[in-house]
Amino acid sequence: MIAGARRRVVITGIGAITPIGTGRDGLWAGLRAQRSAVGALTRFDPAPFRSHNAAQVNDFVAADHIEARRARRLDRFGQFAVAAARLAVADGDLDLDREDRDRVGAMMGTALGGVGYAEEQLGNYLRDGLRAVDATLALAVFGGAASCNIAIELGVRGPNSTNAMSCASGAMAIGEAFRQVRDGYADVMVAGGAEAPLAPLCFGAFALIRAMSTRNDDPARASRPFDRDRDGFVMGEGAAVLLLEELGRARARGAPVYAEVAGYGTTNDAWHMTAPRPDGSQAARCMALALADAALAPHEIGYVNAHGSATPLNDPTETAALKQVMGDHAYRVPVSGTKGYYGHALGASGAFEAAIASLAIAREWVPPTVNLDVADAACDLDFVAGTGRDLRVEHVLSNSFGFGGINASLVLRRHA
Repeated sequence: MIAGARRRVVITGIGAITPIGTGRDGLWAGLRAQRSAVGALTRFDPAPFRSHNAAQVNDFVAADHIEARRARRLDRFGQFAVAAARLAVADGDLDLDREDRDRVGAMMGTALGGVGYAEEQLGNYLRDGLRAVDATLALAVFGGAASCNIAIELGVRGPNSTNAMSCASGAMAIGEAFRQVRDGYADVMVAGGAEAPLAPLCFGAFALIRAMSTRNDDPARASRPFDRDRDGFVMGEGAAVLLLEELGRARARGAPVYAEVAGYGTTNDAWHMTAPRPDGSQAARCMALALADAALAPHEIGYVNAHGSATPLNDPTETAALKQVMGDHAYRVPVSGTKGYYGHALGASGAFEAAIASLAIAREWVPPTVNLDVADAACDLDFVAGTGRDLRVEHVLSNSFGFGGINASLVLRRHA
């Protein structure tokens, strides 16, 4: 840490490209509609696989957000990342021409990066040879293309990285960006996650390990966090980016403030590549670290946005972990698993959910757990079934857990 007190960090912009809506207001409208965006996968023919559903971003036009010539040089993953970053900067009314661009950085997370695009280009190569391969492939396929393309697009030269820590990576990017600002290494960070995995090999890889729902006859009800009849996640896509700023400078420029980032924790189960540690101990320790970082007691959390992947193992393990951390308070705090809305966008999901948690604080409403009809007996907390609730909360916990045993938790607080 640079010498001096820890600085306070606030969220002043939200950029979202999601299956339920684009931009801050599109995301919020999608949440208030309280219905799933999951449908039959149309990006390619899923017939060879057990799972046929996905949460697609069907209305995305890159040229609406990025100069057309530049957009053509980016794959879908890169387009999502850059578009969401531009939306976040615009939402925060940040004039980069008035900033010290050496003090503005970008951090992103992704599970697969440009692998879907590489898969497409491999098909071109096998069919028509090397001349058919897009010359930008080498620049698009690596995960770091997300934060690097954002930096180029925005002209920002501060801290820059993209992590690839599976389904926790978006939350981790926000947590690490928070530390950069808090500890004085940057004044502003754009941070979040992006994912474009809807390609046959990427999709099929998760189908092979039977991680995804096979409720093919009823796509809108396929993603069922914490429900007794859940049978796996539904793959999604998109990006979400938050604009993080040091509080004093945000106040000085009159920036809107959605919430303050108060704490961040991360651990590893060191157990299995796909299954969570059964006792939930490291997920619980991750939450406890985030609470300690925020100097909060568990009973001060007023809402939890859960990872809630709708997989048979993850949901009860997260429930058990919440009980370990919160004790009896776990039964009193509302918990939402919002992936029923937009599926599981892998490395982008944690960023989606941090954005949702920020809006829940600012707009005093928490979304429901869509498709939760009958809770699993092991999932016995208040999972906000049915409809959302008007609720003023001071502190929110947002969880993201990923393959490889990665755990990440963020604590957000109402800005005062």
